[in-house]
Parts: sequence; structure tokens; C-alpha cells
Amino acid sequence: MMDQTQTRPAAGIAAPLLFTATLLFYLVTLTPFIDLSAAAAGDAATAKSNTLNQVVYLGLTAALWLTVFRSSARHLAARPRGILIVMLIWFGFVSALSAQPDLALKRVFLAMLTLVNGSILLLLPRSERQFAGMLTLCCLGALALAYLGVALMPHLAIHQAGEIREPMNAGLWRGHFAHKNVAAAAMVVISFVGLYLFGTGRRILGGAMVLPAAVFLAQTGGKSAIAALPGILAIAWAFERWRTLRVPMVVLGIAAINILTIGCAMSPTLRGLIAQLGIDPTFTNRVDIWKIGANAVLDKPLTGHGFQLFWQTDAMVHKGGAAAGWAYAAFNGHNAYLDMAITTGIPGLALTLVLIVWLPLRAIARAEATANDPALTRLFVRIWLYGILAACVESLFFQSGSLIWFMLVVAIFGLHLQASAHEIREPANHPHGMEPAHA
Repeated sequence: MMDQTQTRPAAGIAAPLLFTATLLFYLVTLTPFIDLSAAAAGDAATAKSNTLNQVVYLGLTAALWLTVFRSSARHLAARPRGILIVMLIWFGFVSALSAQPDLALKRVFLAMLTLVNGSILLLLPRSERQFAGMLTLCCLGALALAYLGVALMPHLAIHQAGEIREPMNAGLWRGHFAHKNVAAAAMVVISFVGLYLFGTGRRILGGAMVLPAAVFLAQTGGKSAIAALPGILAIAWAFERWRTLRVPMVVLGIAAINILTIGCAMSPTLRGLIAQLGIDPTFTNRVDIWKIGANAVLDKPLTGHGFQLFWQTDAMVHKGGAAAGWAYAAFNGHNAYLDMAITTGIPGLALTLVLIVWLPLRAIARAEATANDPALTRLFVRIWLYGILAACVESLFFQSGSLIWFMLVVAIFGLHLQASAHEIREPANHPHGMEPAHA
């Protein structure tokens, strides 16, 4: 999607198909319309699904790597590499010291593959025009599938009272996604894509994407995502115009949210102050989980408990009394920053902040000094802001199957490309046997 072109017909159709398949892997998944009321929802069916996901994921990974290795743009994959290498070493080190090193190291390997895959994805389109076209196809396809599910298979696309885990979600839309919150987050991202299309002159397509996505988002009942859509747009607007406030806006914003939320788990006084503001001081019962997580960080502040190893281990599931048992059995810490400190120690959290926060901030300033399309930079900034702020109440970092994590990775590497490469704006009659190079 950048700089000069070189003829290589083999990549003519393979690259767009691979881009589309990879994005649909996250937007649609291999198991749409999961029956959440099935007795086997968490047992054999899930195991079979996980195996299939891993096989397809590794197949897509192999295809992505082979494609980029044949490309003249291969030197741009997984850049900047220094931080990725240091993270790999540290995550591998703390995992080797953990109680289950084999499982932790496998998860480190898969997490690093996802990072590289996200960086490769943006090297596949030969131009901004093709990138926008494939993005439109994937997002409109996912949106149409979600609505078709609600219309034709409401028992699988709308939460039901007979569901095993969360019957209280009955009546809320989820489409083909596994949960209303996943659907809500996807609609936020699709809305950002629609606004990008609208801002680049594709107003009909953009409007046809934003309006249905916003309606679906409202029907999911995902409070955080519903508040995030206008909130992130407002923050991104201020972020773009008041450059001197960017660093404090992001750094202090993340710090304030984490102090507010995790602080409620540790301080009854703070919980009382939050309650007086009319805000749920338990943050939908997350404070019990955060208290366990904060204590876990204090137990092993340097090396942590091993990459993605703390929650859902046998020791955790069977730990605690009856009153606190549900929190010990949580799937994750509902805070990505806290989970990184728990599983990789404070040094691991610091490395994550460099990759997730500091490098994108630096890339944004450099991207604005180039001739690249500001609308594309704006799209990446919106996705990035949404990801880093949503991470304060959801565990999404290094989750290999998560749409939001993958799009956050794409946005981070996209900002780096916007800062260091030259975007191709392909005319309508551009020959289709050309492959992009990047500088």
C-alpha cells in the first residue's frame, strides 16, 4: 500500500484473497452462531472448535509469511523489530520459570505470530483503493451476516433466557458473534471503518456501514462500547487538533482509569466516592477480580506467574471460599494492563506499554509530517485509542483470537507505516498485475 510498484503477477489475486480471508477469520470466525444454551457449549464442541481454529490460524499464518517473503516489501514486516525481540525474550523467560512452561511458551509463540501477521496484513494491498475495497467487503459482509442471523435465526443471534452462563442477557443482540460484548466491540470498529470511507469520498458506502452498525451496537446493550463510540470520536478529534496534549491525554487517561477502577478494588473509601457520583463502584462485579489480580502482582512483581497462565488454572478455579469462588474462576482479569503485570511481571507490562502506547504516539507525530493520507492515519488512531482505553476494563492484549486485539495490532503497525513509508493512491485504471513495495 506504499511507494513504488514492481511487477509480480503471482501476487495479483493471492494477496487480496489472503487479506480478505485473514480479516474474515476475525470478523466472522469459523464458528458463527454458537448455541449458548447447548449442554456441550464448553466441553467437547469447544475443544473441536479450538483445534480447527488453530489449524486454520496456522495455515493463514504460513500463507501470510510465504506471501510477504516473496514480496519486495518484506523488510517492512514486523517493524520496529527491536521491541518485539525483547518482548519475546522476556515473555519466554518468565514463562520458562512458570508452573506450566510448555503451555505458557506455546501461548507466547502464538501471540508473537499474531503480531507479525498483523504487520503483514497491511503489506498485502497494492494501494489505498484496494485496501478500502477489501475492508468494505469484509465489514459489510460481517454486518449483513449479523443482521441475517437476527432476522432468520434469532435463537442463535439474540441472547436467550435459557443460556447456561449469562441468562440475564436475554433479548440482547449478538449476531453471529459469541457474546454481546464481542458484537458490540466489532460494531465500534466497523463504525470507524465506515467513517473512514465517508471521509475519503465514499459517502454512500460509509453511510451504509455506519448507520446499521450503530443500530446494532445499541441493540447489543454493551454499555462500554456504546459509550466508547462517541467518546473515542471526541477524544480522537481533540487528539488530532491539540498536539501538545496528546501524551498527557493518553498516559494520564490510562493511568486515571486504572487508578479509578483497580483503586475501587483496594479502597473502600474510593468505592464510596465513586458510588456518590452515581457510578457502579463494583464495575459490574469486576472489583473482586481486580482485587485478586492486584494481590497476584504483589506476590510476583518481577517475573509474574507466566504468560497467560494465572486465570483459569486448576489452582485458581478451586481456590477461595464459596463467596469468592466465582471471582477465582474468572476467565481473565478484565483489565489488560493488570493481566500483563500478573503474567509477565512489571517489566513485561513496561515492555507492553512501549509497544502499545509509546511507539504509536511517536509514529503519529511522524505520520503527520508525511504526505500520506490523513484519513488513513485517522482510522488507525481511532482504532488504537479504542483498543488502549477498552483494555482498562477488558483483557484483550495478546489474545490471538480477538478481533479487537488483531485490529489494534494492525492499527499500531499501520501508524508505523504511515510514518515511515509512502502510500500509493492507485487510479481506477491501474493494472492489476502490480505489487506494492514499501520504503
